[in-house]
Amino acid sequence: MTKAPLASLVVLNLNGRRHLAPLLAHLALQSVRDFELIFVDNGSTDDSLQLVEESCTAYGLTLIVIRNSFNNGFAPASNQGLRAARAAHVVMLNNDTLPEPYWLEHLLATAEQFPDAGMVASKMLFAHNPAMINSAGIAVDAAGIAWDWRGGEPDDPDERGVVEIFGPCGGAALYARQMMLQLGGFDEEFFAYLEDVDLAWRARLAGWRCFYQPQARLLHAHSATLGDASPTKRFLLGRNKVWTLIKNLPDRYLLEDGLRAVFYDKLATGYGVLTRGDLASLRGRLAGLRGAGPMLAKRRAIQRATVDVENWRRFVQPAPAPWAVPRRYDHLAAKP
Repeated sequence: MTKAPLASLVVLNLNGRRHLAPLLAHLALQSVRDFELIFVDNGSTDDSLQLVEESCTAYGLTLIVIRNSFNNGFAPASNQGLRAARAAHVVMLNNDTLPEPYWLEHLLATAEQFPDAGMVASKMLFAHNPAMINSAGIAVDAAGIAWDWRGGEPDDPDERGVVEIFGPCGGAALYARQMMLQLGGFDEEFFAYLEDVDLAWRARLAGWRCFYQPQARLLHAHSATLGDASPTKRFLLGRNKVWTLIKNLPDRYLLEDGLRAVFYDKLATGYGVLTRGDLASLRGRLAGLRGAGPMLAKRRAIQRATVDVENWRRFVQPAPAPWAVPRRYDHLAAKP
């Protein structure tokens, strides 16, 4: 049996051919080449697979292909990649990213520096505006709202301080394979969106840590697959937010934080319906409530397995005034 690589890179794809040639060219320039590329295709019809196979052969990249005949969703397809991975470090990477040459090296070095780090976050910069941060990881506040930490801030290429944060954005994150197997990977019922928030929350409750490595830099074409305004995306975000809170909000904080989360969520949903006619978000939240039964069962298992409640709480930020929440997303409005 061949020696396991240092990292297993899992890239999901759905008709993303236009992104793949530059991505693969950037992966071929990585300072660490001891990795396997696990390419999970969710039923593409644009010859993506042929391009990937030909490019990996030309670049000498180790390629493992998983073909799905339909769109299996981000969470299920990610778990397919996890099951195929041989390395101790599994790196999730969006197909619409362009990592800098030392990106993977910095992620691996940080994971080795902190043995209890189950997660390492990259610095993701907007492809259309490389001077602006897209995401430096996940932030969560006391109202249960998750967003891209430091999104919209100007980039400092010389930033080097590694800091502990709540969790990584799943579009460019290193995960300890041991942690992923312990937690069962991403929740496949989420299909897509907030599965990285749910995983980071579960990992925190289980005692794992996450660190942000600012030198693990890459460009990202934000929401290139479904788009920022997609009704499907808004539905999934609404539903999965309900499920994330049901599963993960610890008993100790259920009353205070739970009531606050419900209050903020009702305001956000009502505002969306009244100002934008956003019924997709409302339908998503109603679907989340209808599907609460299985999530309550998962909640009981998560709470029983919790080893450190405060490992989550220490990284929860204060809830802002309700009218201030949209400001966290102002920078996205400028995206072409």
